[in-house]
Amino acid sequence: MLSQRILARRLPQVAARAIAPRASFSQIPALRAAEVDDPLQNNNYPNPPAVKRAHRDPHGGWWDAQEKRNFGEPVHEDNEILGVFSPEQYTHVTAGKGFFHLGCFVAAFLGLVGVVSLNYPDKPSAPKAYVDGLEKELGGPNALPAHKSGDKW
Repeated sequence: MLSQRILARRLPQVAARAIAPRASFSQIPALRAAEVDDPLQNNNYPNPPAVKRAHRDPHGGWWDAQEKRNFGEPVHEDNEILGVFSPEQYTHVTAGKGFFHLGCFVAAFLGLVGVVSLNYPDKPSAPKAYVDGLEKELGGPNALPAHKSGDKW
């Protein structure tokens, strides 16, 4: 009896699925044609070549001299990367020259540290000596004693 109730409830749903219209896939060729017409999908907006504005001629007579562009000139889609205020790629120092400068700095720094370590005094300017070398105060006869009066530095 329970199985008949379940079957009775499911039959209208199965019949409705068979009658419902199916999706038409006739739009797919039209979408493919649109991709061919507009490969970047930017509504055929002209995309100029990717040239950083910092590398453009500074004396080119630009309408906007700071950004080095003219009025009405199309903007590249990566404008924030190619603009004047983006982090610039440094092209005036090669990698080899940069490593040479870094090596010179390290050599100069280590040379300075070596010269200072050779000339730096190890002892205080006014040595202090203690009676019995503070044997009792530092922990007894096996402890490392302080300088006794009369010891050489």
